[in-house]
Amino acid sequence: MTDRPTPRPLSDAALSDLLGKQQFGTLATVKRSGHPHLTTMVYSWDAESRTVRFSTTADRVKVKHLRREPRAALHVQGGDVWSFAVAEGDAEVSEPTTVPGDAVGRELLAVIPAGAEPEDEGAFLRQLVEERRVVIRLRVDRLYGTALDVG
Repeated sequence: MTDRPTPRPLSDAALSDLLGKQQFGTLATVKRSGHPHLTTMVYSWDAESRTVRFSTTADRVKVKHLRREPRAALHVQGGDVWSFAVAEGDAEVSEPTTVPGDAVGRELLAVIPAGAEPEDEGAFLRQLVEERRVVIRLRVDRLYGTALDVG
Protein backbone atom coordinates (compact mmCIF):
# COMPACT_ATOMS: atom_id res chain seq x y z
CA MET A 1 0.00 0.00 0.00
CA THR A 2 1.08 3.52 -0.67
CA ASP A 3 0.58 6.66 1.37
CA ARG A 4 -0.56 8.77 -1.56
CA PRO A 5 -3.18 11.39 -0.75
CA THR A 6 -6.71 10.89 -2.01
CA PRO A 7 -9.03 13.61 -3.31
CA ARG A 8 -11.23 15.18 -0.66
CA PRO A 9 -14.59 16.75 -1.48
CA LEU A 10 -14.80 20.49 -0.93
CA SER A 11 -17.60 21.99 1.15
CA ASP A 12 -20.17 24.27 -0.44
CA ALA A 13 -18.49 27.25 1.25
CA ALA A 14 -15.04 26.22 -0.04
CA LEU A 15 -16.42 25.74 -3.55
CA SER A 16 -18.09 29.15 -3.46
CA ASP A 17 -14.85 30.69 -2.22
CA LEU A 18 -12.88 29.03 -5.02
CA LEU A 19 -15.35 30.36 -7.62
CA GLY A 20 -15.06 33.84 -6.13
CA LYS A 21 -11.27 33.87 -6.24
CA GLN A 22 -10.96 32.93 -9.91
CA GLN A 23 -12.14 34.78 -13.00
CA PHE A 24 -11.55 32.25 -15.81
CA GLY A 25 -13.31 28.95 -16.27
CA THR A 26 -14.47 26.51 -18.91
CA LEU A 27 -18.15 26.78 -19.79
CA ALA A 28 -19.77 23.58 -21.06
CA THR A 29 -22.94 23.82 -23.13
CA VAL A 30 -24.80 21.03 -24.94
CA LYS A 31 -24.62 20.74 -28.72
CA ARG A 32 -27.59 19.50 -30.73
CA SER A 33 -25.77 16.13 -31.02
CA GLY A 34 -25.70 15.88 -27.21
CA HIS A 35 -21.94 16.32 -27.07
CA PRO A 36 -20.42 19.05 -24.90
CA HIS A 37 -19.17 22.32 -26.33
CA LEU A 38 -16.39 23.81 -24.19
CA THR A 39 -15.13 27.36 -24.17
CA THR A 40 -12.90 29.34 -21.82
CA MET A 41 -14.73 32.35 -20.40
CA VAL A 42 -14.20 35.24 -18.03
CA TYR A 43 -16.95 35.11 -15.42
CA SER A 44 -18.31 36.81 -12.34
CA TRP A 45 -19.62 34.79 -9.36
CA ASP A 46 -22.41 36.11 -7.16
CA ALA A 47 -22.37 33.80 -4.13
CA GLU A 48 -25.50 35.26 -2.58
CA SER A 49 -27.72 34.57 -5.61
CA ARG A 50 -25.64 31.56 -6.71
CA THR A 51 -25.35 33.02 -10.19
CA VAL A 52 -22.41 32.99 -12.59
CA ARG A 53 -22.47 35.77 -15.19
CA PHE A 54 -20.64 35.87 -18.52
CA SER A 55 -20.41 38.47 -21.27
CA THR A 56 -20.55 37.31 -24.88
CA THR A 57 -21.99 38.35 -28.23
CA ALA A 58 -25.44 37.35 -29.45
CA ASP A 59 -24.09 35.45 -32.47
CA ARG A 60 -21.87 32.99 -30.58
CA VAL A 61 -22.58 29.28 -30.85
CA LYS A 62 -22.78 28.92 -27.04
CA VAL A 63 -25.70 31.38 -27.06
CA LYS A 64 -27.51 29.26 -29.66
CA HIS A 65 -26.86 26.14 -27.58
CA LEU A 66 -28.18 27.74 -24.38
CA ARG A 67 -31.30 29.16 -26.03
CA ARG A 68 -32.13 25.62 -27.22
CA GLU A 69 -30.86 23.68 -24.15
CA PRO A 70 -30.25 25.74 -21.00
CA ARG A 71 -28.34 23.08 -19.02
CA ALA A 72 -24.71 24.13 -18.57
CA ALA A 73 -21.71 23.74 -16.30
CA LEU A 74 -18.69 25.84 -15.43
CA HIS A 75 -15.41 24.13 -14.50
CA VAL A 76 -12.94 26.30 -12.57
CA GLN A 77 -9.45 25.27 -11.55
CA GLY A 78 -8.35 26.22 -8.06
CA GLY A 79 -5.15 28.07 -7.25
CA ASP A 80 -3.19 24.97 -8.30
CA VAL A 81 -3.84 21.96 -10.51
CA TRP A 82 -4.89 19.90 -7.49
CA SER A 83 -8.31 21.48 -6.89
CA PHE A 84 -11.36 22.40 -8.91
CA ALA A 85 -14.99 23.43 -8.65
CA VAL A 86 -17.90 22.74 -10.97
CA ALA A 87 -21.05 24.88 -10.98
CA GLU A 88 -24.04 23.28 -12.71
CA GLY A 89 -27.46 24.68 -13.47
CA ASP A 90 -29.72 26.21 -16.04
CA ALA A 91 -28.59 29.27 -17.96
CA GLU A 92 -30.56 32.11 -19.43
CA VAL A 93 -29.38 34.52 -22.07
CA SER A 94 -30.41 38.17 -22.01
CA GLU A 95 -31.46 40.06 -25.07
CA PRO A 96 -28.62 42.13 -26.56
CA THR A 97 -27.94 45.54 -25.09
CA THR A 98 -29.50 48.04 -27.51
CA VAL A 99 -29.12 51.45 -25.83
CA PRO A 100 -25.87 52.51 -24.15
CA GLY A 101 -26.45 52.30 -20.41
CA ASP A 102 -29.58 50.11 -20.55
CA ALA A 103 -30.11 47.39 -17.93
CA VAL A 104 -28.21 44.76 -19.92
CA GLY A 105 -25.31 47.14 -20.52
CA ARG A 106 -25.14 47.97 -16.80
CA GLU A 107 -25.17 44.27 -15.92
CA LEU A 108 -22.35 43.68 -18.41
CA LEU A 109 -20.41 46.53 -16.83
CA ALA A 110 -20.74 44.79 -13.46
CA VAL A 111 -19.23 41.56 -14.89
CA ILE A 112 -15.88 43.25 -15.58
CA PRO A 113 -13.18 42.05 -13.18
CA ALA A 114 -12.02 44.54 -10.55
CA GLY A 115 -9.19 46.66 -11.86
CA ALA A 116 -10.21 46.22 -15.50
CA GLU A 117 -12.99 48.81 -15.52
CA PRO A 118 -13.08 51.01 -18.65
CA GLU A 119 -11.65 54.53 -18.47
CA ASP A 120 -14.48 55.89 -20.64
CA GLU A 121 -17.68 54.21 -19.46
CA GLY A 122 -19.84 55.86 -22.12
CA ALA A 123 -17.61 54.66 -24.95
CA PHE A 124 -17.54 51.20 -23.42
CA LEU A 125 -21.34 51.03 -23.20
CA ARG A 126 -21.62 52.16 -26.85
CA GLN A 127 -19.16 49.43 -27.85
CA LEU A 128 -21.27 46.81 -26.04
CA VAL A 129 -24.27 47.86 -28.17
CA GLU A 130 -22.21 47.72 -31.38
CA GLU A 131 -20.99 44.22 -30.50
CA ARG A 132 -24.54 43.05 -29.65
CA ARG A 133 -23.39 41.88 -26.21
CA VAL A 134 -25.57 39.69 -24.01
CA VAL A 135 -25.34 38.38 -20.46
CA ILE A 136 -25.39 34.65 -19.81
CA ARG A 137 -26.70 33.96 -16.30
CA LEU A 138 -25.97 30.47 -15.01
CA ARG A 139 -28.28 29.83 -12.04
CA VAL A 140 -26.29 27.31 -10.01
CA ASP A 141 -28.23 24.49 -8.38
CA ARG A 142 -25.28 22.14 -7.83
CA LEU A 143 -21.68 22.77 -6.78
CA TYR A 144 -19.08 20.05 -6.53
CA GLY A 145 -15.33 19.66 -6.63
CA THR A 146 -12.33 18.22 -4.87
CA ALA A 147 -8.85 19.04 -3.67
CA LEU A 148 -5.84 16.81 -3.55
CA ASP A 149 -3.55 17.70 -0.67
CA VAL A 150 -0.05 17.18 -2.02
CA GLY A 151 3.20 18.79 -1.31
